[in-house]
Amino acid sequence: MSSFGHGVLITVLVLSTSVWIGGYVAIAVVARTATTTLDPAQRVRFFRSLGRAYLRVGTPALAVALISGALAARHHSWDAVLIISTIVAVLLVALLAAAVQQARHMTRLRHDAVTAGRDAATDPAIRSGHRTAGMMRAALGALSLVLLVLGCFMAA
Repeated sequence: MSSFGHGVLITVLVLSTSVWIGGYVAIAVVARTATTTLDPAQRVRFFRSLGRAYLRVGTPALAVALISGALAARHHSWDAVLIISTIVAVLLVALLAAAVQQARHMTRLRHDAVTAGRDAATDPAIRSGHRTAGMMRAALGALSLVLLVLGCFMAA
């Protein structure tokens, strides 16, 4: 690949990684603000909309980042850093798929609770799902940062 082509590839990698991780950080800030300013029903509607919107932006950004990262690393020897990076990338994609399914499940649980006239804030299944969602978001963030650091070490 020419040096120009390599520069374009690295630019795409940096931009897509920035969208994925920057969006992830922005959602954390928005979540804290929404929790303190919106009532529970508004939060559910807001996060349903935000989640769907970010899924359409963040998921392609992650896919582009992973593909461009793989292309940038294609001549890198299969050392421990590349092997671990590959494992972390696979775990990140699998966890993202599981998190999307879990979010859809939480939407159904909240809808069912509201329809039945139950307080969603005290519903045990929703509280448990909320904890699970938090752990999944933390794991997605940690895996994303680990992958970023590993990529930086491969580029050095």
